Amino acid sequence: MALVRDNRFLNLKLSLPQASTTIFPCCFPMAATTTASAKVTCVANNTVSATDLDRINVLGSGNSGTVYKVTHKTTSEIYALKKVKEDMDSTSRCQLLREIEILRLVDSPYIVKCHDIFQKHSGEVSILMEYMDLGTLESLRGSAITEDQLALIARQVLKGLNYLHELKIVHRDIKPANLLRNSKEEVKIADFGVSKVVVKSLNKCNSFAGTCAYMSPERVNSEADVAEEDKANVYAGDIWSFGLTMLEILVGYFPLVPQGQKPDLATLICAVCLEESPKAPEECSEEFKSFIDCCLRKKPSERWTASQLLNHPFLLRQH
Repeated sequence: MALVRDNRFLNLKLSLPQASTTIFPCCFPMAATTTASAKVTCVANNTVSATDLDRINVLGSGNSGTVYKVTHKTTSEIYALKKVKEDMDSTSRCQLLREIEILRLVDSPYIVKCHDIFQKHSGEVSILMEYMDLGTLESLRGSAITEDQLALIARQVLKGLNYLHELKIVHRDIKPANLLRNSKEEVKIADFGVSKVVVKSLNKCNSFAGTCAYMSPERVNSEADVAEEDKANVYAGDIWSFGLTMLEILVGYFPLVPQGQKPDLATLICAVCLEESPKAPEECSEEFKSFIDCCLRKKPSERWTASQLLNHPFLLRQH
């Protein structure tokens, strides 16, 4: 493993953000409800309330709350219901408000749909989401996936990223666990808890938010001297994370460390900032090797954008 000799790493911003007392300036504040449950119009144009939903099982849980698979009692429609913890600290509440703001902004077939949000007087918040029956892309890791299958996945994720970036939204946490798929072979982007709406063109998005294993070099080492064009390219971090994710799905293991090794923070810092970018295996096609190279270039300004990648030969070849 490469030795850390560069004094820049003494200034790495690797501490989690401190709880803030500032209220996040949400453009779309949660509307107060007069009853325990709010009304929502779902895809089928049926009126639904929280009391109309029956829980089936837990789909997953994390620091912010739990996601349930639920069914509508009358229509049997299936949804995912994210129930957010009531005892959130100020940082978690900021993340929730940010996620709600973005969910209300977006409307794309490549983004997991938010049907609506329920809020009780107690402060409990639940988000009614589209149900993706095949779960996350983590389930594909280690399976014998072909390049053609990966191209189908990559094209959809890039269309979602291109849509977000055109809206000046940086996701900041692209990884297999935040990309969901269903039995229609659809792949959609989820989880906007650490995403950010870029207000100014030079608004840096290099804060230590998201999953560190998938962070780009400029986000891991935000103190490094970088050109103005690299500072301006706030969306390039999503492309790095996307490239790592696609390579991981194909090879079956996290590509920044040898197969079977669990990455620790020091190893990740060396791999991301000091070592060469990971490459596609030799047995892969030249188109895929080039595709991964275009995603995992160290300089943000040299990485292809989502729009450019959608026109890469890897995605344009006949399948």
